[in-house]
Amino acid sequence: MMIEKTPDGSLTVFSEKYQQHYHSSHGAQTQARVVYLQGSRTHLHLAPKVLEVGFGVAMNFLTTLQDTVSRGVPLHYLAYEFDPIATETLREYTRQHPMFEHEVWQKLLSVWGSSFAFTLGEVTVDVRVEDVTQAEFPLTWASGFYLDGFSIAVNPEVWTPEFCQKVASSMQVGAHLATYSAAGAVRRALQDAGLQVTKHKGLTGKREFVTAEKVTS
Repeated sequence: MMIEKTPDGSLTVFSEKYQQHYHSSHGAQTQARVVYLQGSRTHLHLAPKVLEVGFGVAMNFLTTLQDTVSRGVPLHYLAYEFDPIATETLREYTRQHPMFEHEVWQKLLSVWGSSFAFTLGEVTVDVRVEDVTQAEFPLTWASGFYLDGFSIAVNPEVWTPEFCQKVASSMQVGAHLATYSAAGAVRRALQDAGLQVTKHKGLTGKREFVTAEKVTS
């Protein structure tokens, strides 16, 4: 794993296994805030329940935690991660983040490496180390869904029509999904799952990203 600085001052990590960055090399923290937190409208929800595929290096989680703590609202965060990175890499990667010293993040670092769940104050964190294609997602649970696997070229199993149908089933009516991918196959899979898909102008270095709303049960 190689930690690299991105143009917005935040860091990203390069996966040698997948030969891709965990977050945008053009601005990891900006991507987490604009694409995932705002794209899923989690920043507007009074009691968000976020389901994430691809916990990775936790930038989406920390960005969400920072937002909910600042607003004084409860957070329930459920994430799936098949291949957890080393604790020391995660610790070093997040050391400069504003939430690094927060008790929730320090607790997470202390139990990182296998599946765990805990509640501190108004924050519940549940990270499951398992294959998401085999996992059973809670039905009609998520108010926001972060679909953040590696690209369809190297991680195709989390972008299939069948998987997107399972994703849609886990979302509440009115919930929003956000993903950095705007690939045609991904958009079609989300549409076929019954979600209303919207393309958005991308961030620096990325032309587009996608959000998808569940409008009916």
